Amino acid sequence: MADTHGLMDRLENAVIRLESVLSKSYASSLGENNVVNGINGGIAPYMEAFDSLLTRTLEEYLKNSKIIGGDVETHATMVENAFKAERSFLLYASQHQKPPQAEEALILKPISERILEIQTYREKNRGSKMFNHLSAISESIPALGWVAMSPKPGPYVKEMADAATFYTNRVLKDYKNSDARHVDWVKSYLSIWSELQVYIKEYHTTGISWANTVFSTPPIAKGEPQEQNATSGSCHPPPPPPPPPPCLSILSDSQSPKSKDDASQDRSALFAQLNQGEEITKGLKHVSDDQKTHKNPKLRGQASQNRSPSKSHTPSPTSPKAPPLQKYSPVLELEGKKWRVEYQEGISGLVIDETELKQVAYIFKCKNTTVHIKGKINSIIIDNCRKLGLVFDDVVGIVEVINSRDVQIQVIGKVPTISINKTDGCHVYLSEHSIDCEIVSAKSSEMNILVPHDGDYKEFPVPEQFKTSWDGSKLVTEPAEMMG
Repeated sequence: MADTHGLMDRLENAVIRLESVLSKSYASSLGENNVVNGINGGIAPYMEAFDSLLTRTLEEYLKNSKIIGGDVETHATMVENAFKAERSFLLYASQHQKPPQAEEALILKPISERILEIQTYREKNRGSKMFNHLSAISESIPALGWVAMSPKPGPYVKEMADAATFYTNRVLKDYKNSDARHVDWVKSYLSIWSELQVYIKEYHTTGISWANTVFSTPPIAKGEPQEQNATSGSCHPPPPPPPPPPCLSILSDSQSPKSKDDASQDRSALFAQLNQGEEITKGLKHVSDDQKTHKNPKLRGQASQNRSPSKSHTPSPTSPKAPPLQKYSPVLELEGKKWRVEYQEGISGLVIDETELKQVAYIFKCKNTTVHIKGKINSIIIDNCRKLGLVFDDVVGIVEVINSRDVQIQVIGKVPTISINKTDGCHVYLSEHSIDCEIVSAKSSEMNILVPHDGDYKEFPVPEQFKTSWDGSKLVTEPAEMMG
């Protein structure tokens, strides 16, 4: 027990030193530029890209927050500190291999503390005139937790950023025609998350890219010696061990590589034996008839006795049996901000009515089922479903259908975008309020959009085949004519 407490104390002390040293590294790299980036400094390319994001997008948001002032400026300072903590973690990850889970949780602790600080400030200032501003930040700042998400950190950031939409829309509604500074503030804040998604997609598609053999060397500060005493508090890790020696051919203990002369002599001897002609059979032993199995019945009986096992021992050829399909229990529950509708089969009346704008719905592997989502929700994802019917009121983000078959969707209210990917058979019934909805499709077939017309619906197929041609200056793509 004492050893465990001792280990935890050492880990906490290491994290404290890490925060101190890396925060200085952040200030020097962005301010005085004392750290040598790029090839000479050995810093990972994704650190340079993250620094670029901070200096461009984050600085623009901080500038606009300072112009508004008050609670917005105070909150922005906390957001800046949260991004500094995130940068410290990324720098650590670029120089170290992935640590054990317990140690990683301690290293992530500064980020979670900054997020909690931002959300607590909103709760303590509910009477603020800038409450919508504070709420937009507080609802979306958990997106910084993408560093602990795998294998889809990018979609997680999008999900958290979408949670700010309700409050940023309120800010735009209140100030759009009266104060452009708040409009600029909204644009600069939302661009942070859109830029972060692009950054993650390029450098951390399925999770944090921990140090590898290329970028394991830590950055070297100008005027700072490469080697420091282990007790000086430096966070630089020791240089990586030298690579293993090149792999040699596998030889047994009694074998050794032959020289070219030995190999040449072996080949000469082989060809000499082959060129003997009829003499090559001179050393063969003559076999009499009584020693030949096909001419001696006694030998045939012995051979069949020794060679043929009984039927009970003869393995009969059988076709491999497919493993039984694993059955999962159906799920319909709210997990945090996500409604999980999973493994439902043959249910025709599932209803989700206690919804909020910041919530999302994830419908996974449902079959012969209908789901009705009431109220206004952030987004809906349909994944790996068969013969599913979905009815919903309003979605402020996007409805996505992926890897599914025979899906019918009915929109009661509004939805800005519906995305259909890798799906065969999808019918979308739009309402009068959602006529301007954008339909994005890829690798899908049998898609039809039905729009209201004279009290009924009029059906329009979505093109599946396209024709591309060169018009002299660029490629032009248009739907191919349907072949009868």
